[in-house]
Amino acid sequence: MATPLATRSCLLASRGPPSHSAASSSSWPPSSLLQLGRRPSRRLHSSSPQVDAAAAPGKSGEYRPSFADDLLLAFFRSKMVEEVGWDSEKPGYAGLMEVANRLMVKGKSALETEQAAVYYLGSSQIRVLQSLFPPLLLVLYKALLAPIGNGQLAAMMLARATALSCQWLMGTCSVNSVTLPDGKSWSSGVFVEKCKYLEESKCLGICINTCKLPTQTFFKDHMGVDLYMEPNFEDYSCQFNFGVPPPPLDTDKALKEPCLDICTNARRRRELGRNSSPDELGCPQV
Repeated sequence: MATPLATRSCLLASRGPPSHSAASSSSWPPSSLLQLGRRPSRRLHSSSPQVDAAAAPGKSGEYRPSFADDLLLAFFRSKMVEEVGWDSEKPGYAGLMEVANRLMVKGKSALETEQAAVYYLGSSQIRVLQSLFPPLLLVLYKALLAPIGNGQLAAMMLARATALSCQWLMGTCSVNSVTLPDGKSWSSGVFVEKCKYLEESKCLGICINTCKLPTQTFFKDHMGVDLYMEPNFEDYSCQFNFGVPPPPLDTDKALKEPCLDICTNARRRRELGRNSSPDELGCPQV
């Protein structure tokens, strides 16, 4: 799920080098400063060409959360706790996952129909996403930026903001190009190498109901930008396609996937359903 708190940090002011004196023979910037500011980076391989990386990998290529990331996680978790009315005793990301699971249980048990439960879960997460933004920012973005260039500028800005500000939630990701329905190509995609939210939740239903569907709805309704998210339930990667409208729910392939192999109940359900149709083996949370 994309939580673009750091949208405003995407536009950084650049400083020019200081003027050289006649007697000075040193170059700017000093090589020592370049070494200090250099950060390791690598390009990811996906079906779309890579344009811009926004990764901060550790020794094994995994994203290492910073102190700021810990603050973002705590803030996001507090908003989910407000929505659920319950908090886990576990710290950090493990506690966030328990809160997400409790949200799923609350949504399914409090409402009689599956359609109503999905609506409840989506509405809850949309309220969480709304709370992460100054209200006026959402209104201005949708009114002023979204209409420019048929939405291209807004879509490209959101892709960069997502890649820069949401790695604490999703893991290493980078900006890439996406193909629009009319055949045009925009650098408005974000490729998540291995989504931590999906991997840690171990649940297709949590991915669909608390991330994919509400995030798509949020960006369209509150920021005026189409978004189609394509999670890969085999390698846990995810492709964000800003500027691309999502397909109808009844044709979205992500909603037709079976339970994840890592799901704690998947093996038992497969054993019981050996003679069942693929539809009957789908995730019960979707």
